[in-house]
Amino acid sequence: MLQTSSQKHLNNRSHHVWRLLLFLFFLAGLIVTIVTAVSFGAKDITFHHVWTAIFNYDSSLTEQQIIYELRLPRVIGAAIVGAAFAVAGALMQGVTRNPLADAGVLGINAGAMFVVTLCFAFVPSISYSLLMVFSFIGAALSTLLIFMMGASVPGGLTPMRLTVSGAVVAALLHSLSAGIAIYFDLSQDLAFWYAGGVAGIKWEHLKVLVPIIVITILWAVCMGRSISLIAIGEETAMNLGIKVNLIKLLSIIAAVILAGVSVSAVGSIGFIGLVIPHIARKLVGTDYKLIIPMSGLLGAILLILADLGARTVNPPRELAIGIIVAAVGVPFFLYTARKVGRDL
Repeated sequence: MLQTSSQKHLNNRSHHVWRLLLFLFFLAGLIVTIVTAVSFGAKDITFHHVWTAIFNYDSSLTEQQIIYELRLPRVIGAAIVGAAFAVAGALMQGVTRNPLADAGVLGINAGAMFVVTLCFAFVPSISYSLLMVFSFIGAALSTLLIFMMGASVPGGLTPMRLTVSGAVVAALLHSLSAGIAIYFDLSQDLAFWYAGGVAGIKWEHLKVLVPIIVITILWAVCMGRSISLIAIGEETAMNLGIKVNLIKLLSIIAAVILAGVSVSAVGSIGFIGLVIPHIARKLVGTDYKLIIPMSGLLGAILLILADLGARTVNPPRELAIGIIVAAVGVPFFLYTARKVGRDL
């Protein structure tokens, strides 16, 4: 018995060490990815120029201007938004127990995008901070509509009904957004938001974006234990004293904040929140205190690499970043849907 307890202790310790090493590995990978993405582009720039632009910026040097004013904010923006979309997906999958849940698939991004379109049509001179607020409101309203539709039929809200409701609402809002864009001749202005991209992110955007996303992700990590229990089963969570409805509400609010502010910055980029949490679960297990930060790291790396690919495949022209992410996300979505279809 003593030997068995010792073995369990050693196994637990080895698991903790392995997970710590995983986090350190991907954290180092994120740093390497950021440096690589800042260094490469239409104009290749040496690591020396990157280093001096970050720590000893000289605005008179063209290379340092490219690094500091253009590439660095877009790479940091890609990292923080990629983390936000991934964590939003992890939260949605956890509290709904729906493996297909994602801010894009469930129509949350579409709600934010619809309100952004309205703002461009009726308040074209709106500030970025206000645009972010309205984007969040759109995401919140579309989420409310999706859950009301899914819960309004006999049998209540199931994962399949949630997915179908999200698809219906997303199709409706995308159609309305396109109609408004055509009527008000906004197609050119909104092309960036429809396709998705981080090229428009500047330092003034990051000053607003980074604190909101970082605080919300930390908030999500604090709810990790409760979300893990809900993901196992709501009755189990209730028996252990978890306020299931409150945690669900707070998690959905956090996901809506993350998705809403991200769409206001980079447009509607789907599938990050679908793919990344599944990979995170494979790496760290079913504990959402670990899934959420791992999803953030992996989401940041994915979107940085997608942006790097978008601007280096055919320089100086850029592909839409959403196309590259979708090339990974769509096959994964179809695979996941087929794998879990019987359970939905």
